[in-house]
Amino acid sequence: SYIDSKFFDGTVFHRVIKGFMIQGGGFTPDGVQKKTKEPIKLESNNGLSNKIGTVAMARTNDLDSATSQFFINVADNKFLDYTSPSSPGYAVFGKVITGIELVSEIESVETTTKGSNPDWPVEDIIILKVYKK
Repeated sequence: SYIDSKFFDGTVFHRVIKGFMIQGGGFTPDGVQKKTKEPIKLESNNGLSNKIGTVAMARTNDLDSATSQFFINVADNKFLDYTSPSSPGYAVFGKVITGIELVSEIESVETTTKGSNPDWPVEDIIILKVYKK
């Protein structure tokens, strides 16, 4: 439904940590967080691993808090995988099929703090359009 409503169009990658991940799907270039739909239940116990190029749901410390934000792993982050109910991890739901070179370019950008958000790219990295294929 986020794709159908064009929610992601014009949002930015707002958190970039070299050697870890790039995160997007929730903020406009001016640093305003978009209003989201209700959070979903954590589904990290799905057998998928947070490996390079996989896409996972971002969430807060509240396990069932994921909404629109996602991150792309730029390293094998197995410590983010589900291992038990007491170590629930982050839900992988996709994988970069083409364009991993672009992900690497994004990972290397200079970052700063914008408002209360650390690791914000100095230059906007805008998601122009998201569509179903």
